[in-house]
Amino acid sequence: MKKIVVGIILIITIIGIGAYKYIFNNREVILDKSKEQIKSNDILTMMLETEAGTGIYEETTANDWPSEGYVFNAELSKCENGGIVTFNEETKKINMQTNISDKCYVYFDIANQTFANYIIENVYTEDGANGLYYHDGLGTYTNADQEAGDNSYRYSGADPNNYVCFGSEETTCSEDNLYRIIGLFDDDNDEIYNLKLIKSTRYGSYERDSGNSNTWNETEKPDIHTTLNTTYWNTLSSEWQNLIDATYQWQVGGMAWNGTNTAKLYYNVEIKNQTGYIETMKVGLMYVSDYGYAASPENWQTALSNYSNTTNTNNNWVYLGANEWTISRRSDLPNPVFSISDSGSIYAEALRFFVCIYRPSFYLNSEVKLVSGSGTSTDPYRISI
Repeated sequence: MKKIVVGIILIITIIGIGAYKYIFNNREVILDKSKEQIKSNDILTMMLETEAGTGIYEETTANDWPSEGYVFNAELSKCENGGIVTFNEETKKINMQTNISDKCYVYFDIANQTFANYIIENVYTEDGANGLYYHDGLGTYTNADQEAGDNSYRYSGADPNNYVCFGSEETTCSEDNLYRIIGLFDDDNDEIYNLKLIKSTRYGSYERDSGNSNTWNETEKPDIHTTLNTTYWNTLSSEWQNLIDATYQWQVGGMAWNGTNTAKLYYNVEIKNQTGYIETMKVGLMYVSDYGYAASPENWQTALSNYSNTTNTNNNWVYLGANEWTISRRSDLPNPVFSISDSGSIYAEALRFFVCIYRPSFYLNSEVKLVSGSGTSTDPYRISI
């Protein structure tokens, strides 16, 4: 996302006394003068800064004063002949004080929003808009009663614009550096959200057997834990490592297999009501419920064991068409974890001597800032390091 600075040019000749209202292209300006009449040579130009902090601007034909997401830049806003320009934040109107012919410039900076706040305030407008759903349990769309109810914002559907370039500042983001936003989560209910990312493509393959457990529990750390939190972690420079919340608590308590479990039922046992082990770590894998809720809402009443039909797989952006590990543990068997099958369903088998791909997943620090991008695969979101 680009930081936007608005530059407004007004050329005004003042004759008369009093306060006057000046309107041009829907913009309202309150003119506070020591003269009696106003004659204006209606010149109004808005300039947008091309990228945050560069000071390079481009002209735009936008018609309205910024109403939200921007802050008035009092330092840059001024007139050539001594006039004074101010901005009323409450009414969103410009005020000018001048008593001679003058040319004035008014600047607005885009608000210094966190990445999470930008998504909440600008991308989410209603349930389903831009593929985002607010899981407050109060939606009015089909299957809204199947929401997680954790006040998270989750991306769902075939291919939402939720791409992030992570680990690279190159002009063109390589496929290996493309990640996607699972959702925004406020686990401690402090209204501060963390974005959860998952690598867009596979990172590697991993085989679990009786001596190579993939289960997070209180007595052992599986090989994949080391792979993610040491091997993968060390591929990132310190600047990118610092953007990841290394103290995030992952719920890995486990649940029993049930072939009728929907995304909500998995979430309720897996996270909401789990009483098992909680692991504090930097990098993990997606939950089963992450996968379930990535499908379009019309699928949320479907048991995840039946997610193999094309209606589900074609409308689930997480699905890669390969056997894939999740972090969610089966509590009714000694070591197994749940996996996504190459057909799209959740596996019930113990998966001994089974090979699956895996993708690193992690939570960004809540203060990470957005720099640019629209979230598409060719124009992914770029974040500040």
